Amino acid sequence: MAGKSITGERDREATEKRLLDTIGKMIAEDGFEKIGINAIATQSGVSKILIYRYFGSVEGLMAAYIRQHDFWLNFPLEYPSRKELPAFVKGMFQGQIEQLRNNPTLKRLYRWELSCNNDMIVKLREQREKVGIDLIKKVSELTGHPQKEIAVMASLLTASITYLVMLEDFCPVYNGIPLNENSGWEQINEGIEVFINKIFQNEH
Repeated sequence: MAGKSITGERDREATEKRLLDTIGKMIAEDGFEKIGINAIATQSGVSKILIYRYFGSVEGLMAAYIRQHDFWLNFPLEYPSRKELPAFVKGMFQGQIEQLRNNPTLKRLYRWELSCNNDMIVKLREQREKVGIDLIKKVSELTGHPQKEIAVMASLLTASITYLVMLEDFCPVYNGIPLNENSGWEQINEGIEVFINKIFQNEH
C-alpha cells in the first residue's frame, strides 16, 4: 500500500511538471491566445480530468507556474550579518531583474496577474506579502531604520523593477534609459547600488 502511494505521488509530480513545462512553452511561443484546456491536454498528453484534478483550472495552472518561478516566492530566507547587508540588498534587487528579464513566460504571466483577482492570485499575493514583510522587518532590525521607511523604499524598488521589465518589450526607452539594451539595465543596476549606498550611509 505504501509503495503504491509513493508511486502515485511520483506519477503526480511528473505529470504536474509536464503540465507546468507545457504551459510555460505555450505562453512563451504563442502568448495567451491559444491557451485553453483542450490545447494544454493535447500538447502535454495529459487528460483534462487530471489537469482539473491537480490545478482546478487553466488559471490554477498558470498561478502554479508563477508560484514555481516567482523570485520572491522562492527567495531563500537566510539573512546576512549587518556588515554584509548592503551587498545582500543590492544582490536581491539585481537578482529580481535578472530572473524576470530571463523568463519571458513569467513576464507575460505577471501582466496576466495584474488583470486578475481570482482566489489563486490573491493567495500568491498573500505569500509574496509574507516574504516581503519578513525581509522588511529583518532589514529594519539590522539597520535601525523604521519599518515604515524600509517598506516604502523596498516597494518603490520592487514595483519599479517589475514595471520596467514588463515594459521593455513595448517601450525601448524610459527616462532616457534604453530598456531594450543591456547597457540600460547596467545603468539601472548601478543606480540601485548608488541608492542602497545612500540609504546605508544615512542610517541613524
